[in-house]
Amino acid sequence: MGKKEVKTNVARLLDKAGIEYSLIPYEVDPDNLAATHVAESLGEDISRVFKTLVLVGEPSGPKGYAAGARSAGYFVCVIPGDAEVDLKKAARAAGMKSAAMLHMKELLPLTGYIRGGCSPIGMKKPFPTFFHESCLGFDYIYVSAGQRGLQLKINPDDLVGYVGATVADLI
Repeated sequence: MGKKEVKTNVARLLDKAGIEYSLIPYEVDPDNLAATHVAESLGEDISRVFKTLVLVGEPSGPKGYAAGARSAGYFVCVIPGDAEVDLKKAARAAGMKSAAMLHMKELLPLTGYIRGGCSPIGMKKPFPTFFHESCLGFDYIYVSAGQRGLQLKINPDDLVGYVGATVADLI
């Protein structure tokens, strides 16, 4: 018997759903968690390596919130690794008045993931998720498999369908 492959929660969820994927390990550089480093490590074009960002938006509409009520809504944007999310476009896609990046200290408690290992699959709670439209131009893309040093190679149509995402212009 050979050594059993380590399965992340992401892999277990995809297995249960019957979705094809590959887990691709890469060398982590703790001083450089950028997607560009991941792409170089994988020997892949950066346009196929997507990063998962969590944003917090302010809903549009009346401000009839009770004192102390949280008026913000969390949502996820998955964009090419060398791109910057356009906060106005992201807010519009999510139906929000405005949006900002989630503070790093809130990432783990909210999603269960750390920076450099955040996957659009298997967060603690499901959040509205938006993929940049360029993902559909590929037969496969990479996203984090839920931990640093491990990428998920997957068909973008399968991934978008599985997480119930919307495809939009986010950059």
